[in-house]
Amino acid sequence: MLDSSNVLVGIPPGLRNPLLRSYQEIGTNFAEHRWEPSELNGGKFCEVVHTIIAGALQGAYPTKPSKPANMVDACRALEKAKPDPQRVGDRSLRILIPRVLVALYEIRNNRGVGHTGGDVDPNFMDATAVYGMASWTLAELVRVFHGISTDEAQETADVLVERKLTLVWQIGGTRRVQDPKMKKGEQALVLLYSKPGWVSEQDLYRWVEYSSESTFRDNILRPFHQERLIEYEEEEHRARISPLGSRRVEEEILKTRANC
Repeated sequence: MLDSSNVLVGIPPGLRNPLLRSYQEIGTNFAEHRWEPSELNGGKFCEVVHTIIAGALQGAYPTKPSKPANMVDACRALEKAKPDPQRVGDRSLRILIPRVLVALYEIRNNRGVGHTGGDVDPNFMDATAVYGMASWTLAELVRVFHGISTDEAQETADVLVERKLTLVWQIGGTRRVQDPKMKKGEQALVLLYSKPGWVSEQDLYRWVEYSSESTFRDNILRPFHQERLIEYEEEEHRARISPLGSRRVEEEILKTRANC
């Protein structure tokens, strides 16, 4: 996996920093169940990505992002750029990403909020689409600009989101769940959820304050691995939350806590 500190360093800070900041805001708001598309900052993310792609195709980046007068027309204009077989990710930059931006911007601007009725909350549905498209877009930019595999690019994008839950307090290198009555296993899942990517077994044990490392391993890590809630690599002494574990946190733990 690419070192997250080196992600997209070839792009000017005036574009790179807003890109990563808007993506992190999307991830944080999604984790905190702020479903309204306006709160997910999808529009801001689209504007920064469009500016970056336009700069890459033109061979010169502006110093800061700008908002197109018409996002749909602006993205269609990118498709008309002259193909360059020598350019890494040429079709992705000209075609794939711009078309995703159009859909993402549409959800941001033209989907109503506060719907009621139905089996699925439309706000959750829209927010999931926004988060998914933004995550794919950032990973694709990382893949194109760094020449790495799709899996490595997605893992790098995931690590860039530090889900800042008010339920989790960070002080220095320590994280604590601010609910002492929460079961230790749930605490471990919430802590892994708040920090995508691998977490060392020792850190997680220390943050949860379990009775002993061996029983933490026997009672929490191994069972959760068997349930596919986490991926636990015993030889490497590290763990990370799985999609199933993330869903458990979102639907069964965070959803019952209005202030998380």
